[in-house]
Amino acid sequence: MLTGDKVRRVAIVGGVRIPFARSMGAYAEAGNQDMLTAALRGLVERFGLRGERLGDVGAGAVLKHPRDYNLTRECVMSSGLAADTPGFDLQRACGTSLETAIVIGMKIALGQIDCGIAAGVDTASDVPISVGAGLRRALLRSARGRSVGQRVAPWLSFRPRDLKPEVPAVVEPRTGLSMGQSCELMARTWGITRTAQDQLALESHRRAAAAYDAGFFADLIVEFAGLRADDNLRRDSTLEQLARLKPAFPIDGTGTLTAGNSTPMTDGAAAVLLASEDWARARGLPVLAWLTHAKVAAVDFVQGEGLLMAPVYAVPVMLREAGLTLADFACIEIHEAFAAQVLCTLEAWESAEFCRSKLGLEGPFGRVDRSRLNLKGSSLAVGHPFAATGARILATLAKQLVERGGGRGLLSICTAGGMGVTAIVER
Repeated sequence: MLTGDKVRRVAIVGGVRIPFARSMGAYAEAGNQDMLTAALRGLVERFGLRGERLGDVGAGAVLKHPRDYNLTRECVMSSGLAADTPGFDLQRACGTSLETAIVIGMKIALGQIDCGIAAGVDTASDVPISVGAGLRRALLRSARGRSVGQRVAPWLSFRPRDLKPEVPAVVEPRTGLSMGQSCELMARTWGITRTAQDQLALESHRRAAAAYDAGFFADLIVEFAGLRADDNLRRDSTLEQLARLKPAFPIDGTGTLTAGNSTPMTDGAAAVLLASEDWARARGLPVLAWLTHAKVAAVDFVQGEGLLMAPVYAVPVMLREAGLTLADFACIEIHEAFAAQVLCTLEAWESAEFCRSKLGLEGPFGRVDRSRLNLKGSSLAVGHPFAATGARILATLAKQLVERGGGRGLLSICTAGGMGVTAIVER
């Protein structure tokens, strides 16, 4: 059977991550397996899970070596969990670890398992570099040869240029545009100014710094490779400094997105422990909050929709199903892939025309109270290891609800491929 005899609530017990580091820096010699194992070990130690057999562990990475085809299972074997704890890999671009949380959560809710871990990891320092197409074809054709002549023939047309390696590029195959270029087009469509982007970025750094100073991250982060805190955080940043930065993704020679209001390439890993209420209570573990709703969506960005606008569509559907409005949330976390993406999202939800024509609503979806948005800083300040961001935000959001004494939290993540992953957390 796929289900038990009732649907159970899904408890968020807590999360652990390693500090996020700018690529080619502190974790330059660490791979995905090193980082994900460190995050899992941190979670195991934090919640006394050594030797425990969990129902399942789901994780993934966007930039992944072929050798890591069974990445999660290998990391589980080194995590301190019982060796018979299963693990699976999943990938939905930047929404990967939130998607793994949804999958693990559904298994718990339906009675398949009592507990599990959702996680994600990514490194842009140890990217999979492949041999060029020319060398690859020669090797494979030669391997298929039945005679000496057939095995030698492919090499007769081989040229030095065929030795050029292939490095993964963060671009959309169907448009050839990078995510930054795509977001630059979104900013133009929605009239998002450079000043507004810089202000949002500055606020992210200030709020993250304040959260560090208040000790908010003390039990959410474990040291790794000598790093104790996210090294992208800029406490001394100012609007004047941000204004001097050049456009990072210029189109027609102009642009508003910069290195200051865009997330940097980042390395890191994060993990979250989910469970049924009975399993958590029986072990004396906390229930920070409940994972109650989730929704994914996609947009046709090839035909003109903004690449990172899918959450704009997912959230209204999810809230309608939950019987909620934006005003019902104490905390709202919108992943800051770019400051412009967040601002485009807010503009779209406030636009009566967009909401009527695209979302099928009678008027504006609603306004997000900025005093409830990304209160502990977000990706612009702490960084964005693609697959790890969802787990980071989920753990951060659950702890915020504890800090506030209860309430609801909304989580929204845009992804490559024109997709979005969203969720609701309640306490």
